Amino acid sequence: MFDHEDILINNIAWLLRRFSLFIVPGSGEYRVQPVYVGDLAGMAVALGRRTDNVVADAVWPETYTSNELLGLLAASLGARPRIVHASPAVALLLARAEGLFTRDVLITRDELAGLSAGLLVSREPPACTTSFRLWLTQNASWLGAAYASELARHYQGRS
Repeated sequence: MFDHEDILINNIAWLLRRFSLFIVPGSGEYRVQPVYVGDLAGMAVALGRRTDNVVADAVWPETYTSNELLGLLAASLGARPRIVHASPAVALLLARAEGLFTRDVLITRDELAGLSAGLLVSREPPACTTSFRLWLTQNASWLGAAYASELARHYQGRS
């Protein structure tokens, strides 16, 4: 999901802005479908009004590989880090080391497994309308300007 208070996209942007090297676990060919949180909220409200049971995927038709998403983010931010692919084990080890610096958890083994298994894409028809590419061009100036700690926000009660 992406929005003004997003953690994942913001922190990827923060890393891209600050470091000359960005490590990608594995090939980076795993796919993602970013969805705008406002679209998701609208969908939840509409579905909440229904009386039947329903399963729905909140997806936008833009699908990117992780490599494409990183390229799009870097270009929008004017960042030029060297993108390096490493084994998932090495990438997780480096992410843990970076986590000591940020006092946060950048990615977990389970998150990486879900990403690699294609759990962030859907085969369902698009249900959301906000384009990540367009949103990014409108918000690149502030995106990644400050780090957003997931641990602080969700487990320690502060941002």
